[in-house]
Amino acid sequence: MSTEPTLAEIQRSLVKVHAVAPDDALTAGVLGVDRVGSGVVIDDRGLVLTIGYLITEATDAWITVGGRAAHPIAAHPLAYDQATGLGLVMPLAPLAAPALAPASAAEVAVGDSVDVVSYSGFAPPQAARLVARREFAGAWEYLLDDALFTAPAHPHWSGAALLDANRRLVGLGSLLVRETVRGVETNANLFLPMDLLAPILDDLVRTGRAPRPPRPWLGLYAAEADGRVLVSALSERGPARRAGVREGDQLAAVAGVPVTNLPDFYRRVWSLGPAGVAVPLTLLRRGSRHDVTVRSVDRNDVLTRPRAH
Repeated sequence: MSTEPTLAEIQRSLVKVHAVAPDDALTAGVLGVDRVGSGVVIDDRGLVLTIGYLITEATDAWITVGGRAAHPIAAHPLAYDQATGLGLVMPLAPLAAPALAPASAAEVAVGDSVDVVSYSGFAPPQAARLVARREFAGAWEYLLDDALFTAPAHPHWSGAALLDANRRLVGLGSLLVRETVRGVETNANLFLPMDLLAPILDDLVRTGRAPRPPRPWLGLYAAEADGRVLVSALSERGPARRAGVREGDQLAAVAGVPVTNLPDFYRRVWSLGPAGVAVPLTLLRRGSRHDVTVRSVDRNDVLTRPRAH
């Protein structure tokens, strides 16, 4: 008769991921160049699943198995899927760590007890509860239809494993957020459901990209305020800046269709076509209307690529 693995046994599948990006990387100003988080060994090859922002534009990476005194193993940043936020790292030597297979989060419900497990050198496993399950829009042209929110927050959430009541891997740690729980605002963690991985895993391993056309990227950061979508920052290398979009502009419409929230704005832009499509924007700036057309690009084309090994 099989028994559930203990949390200590599961933690053996969690590794430390250390990645370094160049000083001139597009994401260096936001994410820094030296990044550390957890990852989960998900198959017998030693393939490590981690949160993508740890390895985006990384030119070097290392994986550490075991405690603080363990020696890191060189690894290759294999893939980062911008749409989901998931990343893969392949070790360049065998890992002495068991695999923890991803499972569907479809049956995990708000109120369920869960466990959050990071690399053992960071923190012990922590009990938590799923406090929300809903859409999430990030300022960096990112949208999840279904995100998992847990509390209390884990101190080392990046790339941590979310386990359901049966101790299956159902989510991967992404962010520290503020969430209202029983009327009180508190720190919480956002997890990506593992259902996002299965449809793209084989292609990510084989080609480094998901089997879908790249989304149009404008190179802007946006925020909601009082039913308006505002430009909070612009990428120096992004097409929005070149087209004349400015910080503080209100993004009032996309191709003539008004937008009032971030999810609507992103979906309107992405519905126009794949990367490279022209995106007509209506901007409101100090009471004046400005119509501009941004020639979108594939975000991956402006990111530093990892070195081949």
